[in-house]
Amino acid sequence: MEQKETAVGDHGFLSDCHTAALVTPDGTINWLCAPRFDGPAFLSGILDPERGGEWTLEVQGARPVSRSYADDSLVLETLWRGEDVEVVVRDLLAVRRPEGEAVLSREGLLVRLVECRSGSTSVRSRLSARPDFARERPAWREADGGLREASGPLLSGVPSPRIAEDGDPEFRVELSEGETAVFALDYLRGERGVGPGQGQALLRETLETWRAWSARTGYEGVGAAHVRRSALVLRGLLFEESGALIAAPTTSLPEWPGGTRNWDYRYLWHRDAALVVLAFLRLGHAEEAGRYLRFLLRACGRPTGWIPPAEAVDEAPPPKETTLDHLAGHGGARPVRIGNAAYSQHQLDVYGHILDAALSYEEATGSLTRSDLQQLDSVVEAARALWREPDEGVWEVRSSPRHWTNSKVYAWVCLDRAIQLAESTGRQGEVPLDEWREEARAIREQVLERGVDATGAFVQSYGSTNTDGSLLRVPLLGFLEGTDPRVLRTLERVEAELGDDGWLVRRYDPKETDDGIGTPEGAFLLCSFDMVSALVLAGRSTEARNRFERLCASSGDLGLQAEEMAADGTPLGNFPQAFTHLALIEAAVNLDGAGDREELHAWARDRSTGDIGTGRRKDGRDE
Repeated sequence: MEQKETAVGDHGFLSDCHTAALVTPDGTINWLCAPRFDGPAFLSGILDPERGGEWTLEVQGARPVSRSYADDSLVLETLWRGEDVEVVVRDLLAVRRPEGEAVLSREGLLVRLVECRSGSTSVRSRLSARPDFARERPAWREADGGLREASGPLLSGVPSPRIAEDGDPEFRVELSEGETAVFALDYLRGERGVGPGQGQALLRETLETWRAWSARTGYEGVGAAHVRRSALVLRGLLFEESGALIAAPTTSLPEWPGGTRNWDYRYLWHRDAALVVLAFLRLGHAEEAGRYLRFLLRACGRPTGWIPPAEAVDEAPPPKETTLDHLAGHGGARPVRIGNAAYSQHQLDVYGHILDAALSYEEATGSLTRSDLQQLDSVVEAARALWREPDEGVWEVRSSPRHWTNSKVYAWVCLDRAIQLAESTGRQGEVPLDEWREEARAIREQVLERGVDATGAFVQSYGSTNTDGSLLRVPLLGFLEGTDPRVLRTLERVEAELGDDGWLVRRYDPKETDDGIGTPEGAFLLCSFDMVSALVLAGRSTEARNRFERLCASSGDLGLQAEEMAADGTPLGNFPQAFTHLALIEAAVNLDGAGDREELHAWARDRSTGDIGTGRRKDGRDE
């Protein structure tokens, strides 16, 4: 079968909340890491179709004509049709929900079910595994129930796989109407073979698990279908064992065709914190919000002197950033990187994201303990000590630190939320509240003096003259009202200098910014959705809705959002991207409210006692 490369946005996404797989429209699985999201890739054909490895599927006399997710799930259904045959293929990473428990449990199985609905056909499926990012050659041998690869995974099914002449295993089967073949890879333990009937049982259990989870998603407002799909994607990116939510399940998918902006996003970034907590809470998933916040509290409690912007899902630092020179890269974009050097950077906005998340969680649930609050005090004190220093900023520039306006705004957010948190929990006498108020006032005054130019617009950094997409969050954070002249002027400049065709927004101009890389990149979809939210707060809801609908329409047939997008609508960057799906939810909720306040934060403030979560305690706080 001829190997070809599939565009980033044309992939389907599978997850069992431990790892993920990507599936092309022609039924090829070309990405799978094991045993978790940031593990070594067993299949990495998305980074190199020739060397990376993939799991292909062919249905004789038919071709794929449509695909969709089954109900509100992460089970992907692809319909194949020919003149005399119709086949449906269901791909899934199997999950179940143990009785009485809130967690999702993985089976450690990537399952493919091929059902012949009419006619008859021959099916061939080949697994060209290339372990450890194709740094190892596969070695298969016969084992009980199937074929075992030397690195551990077990391939099984009905019918059983066989080793072809070139050493790769394959399935070959003749199917007639009503018959089903099952192919399965035990990527976790390498000991579970799938026999007759088991594939259908795994399918039913996985569908029931996702349906039950999705049934709790409480949102029927603007963009409901996209919001519900975004919620599922976010749940699929939440690592079950720790509660960490990764930025994306892939590495090195380029932010510009053939470019060098190729990073490993299989880790957690604290800049997602507030939106993760708010989105899960607003959509009815307090358990996930709480588990994520617990991860944050554990991470910020370590005595490091500063809070690193990124973490691995097991709370360790991401691996050292290295390049894989043997892989060609997606579309020839090199280098291919694993690991991420962002861990060692100082990003001042992190402190604001954490306190913003904590305050929202406390407002909505009343569940923070006294120990939690004391731990957060240390985050506030760290921000107080660091906010006057330059940093690398939210965009992780690899040139020189500077005084980013967005960073200073988030330093203000940290103090502002800390003050509100202390007041709402009755801790005024336990923290230096007057000092915090004075510090917040000083940050605000400095931002309004040095972060605004002579035209009244916010600038990217102190002393600069260019704008930045991150400044769209100024009204969303409550730093200024959405109709403030300085906000309105900033929206005008962002659209004039970074806007594209009335719906896309780039995060900055690489030439003006001196980010240490300098090469082009696509429009940043987070900023594009942030413009929607900012326009709502500016009283321009009709324009905001038009942008929102066009952005959602660009997400393809499966509703998955990438990190960036070219002007022609081609998705770019790592995929699917949590940041984008979070901003989509925020924009939808703001459009649904269509008021002058940021609706996710307002929703948290407006929760009455005991509405969700465990409820506010009447008799003091747990230690």
